[in-house]
Amino acid sequence: MKVIFTQDVRGRGQRGQVKEVPDGYAQNYLIKRGLAKQATKAAMSQLKGQQRAEEKHAAEELANAKRMKKILENDNTVVELSGKAGTDGRMFGSISTKQIATALQKQFDLKIDKRKIELAAPIKALGYVNVPIKLHPEVEAQIRVHIAEK
Repeated sequence: MKVIFTQDVRGRGQRGQVKEVPDGYAQNYLIKRGLAKQATKAAMSQLKGQQRAEEKHAAEELANAKRMKKILENDNTVVELSGKAGTDGRMFGSISTKQIATALQKQFDLKIDKRKIELAAPIKALGYVNVPIKLHPEVEAQIRVHIAEK
């Protein structure tokens, strides 16, 4: 029996996949538990429509990420932060991804999740630092962060 998986089933198939499985397994386990549905013409056309919608959504996300990258990598986009520092230019505290994300929101009205900002370690020195941001699996941007003394 041909079925369309509605959820991932370990060792059998993934969501949206069409596979041939034994009749008893399909009726007594997969369909009964809502893990799959029978692959009728109507169900197949519905699946194709969902796949087209998902592709369109993914293309929109990629376009938005590329647009955001242009804004972030613009020369005028420099995030200004400040903190207490000693005489040698080292800060007493550190600048975290959360502080960078809130500064981007306040200064440029750009909402970026702090988990997308990829700092190897918190910033502990004054000056300019390039910080990578993973906007999309295919798009990565660099922003400049300027840390000044209070």
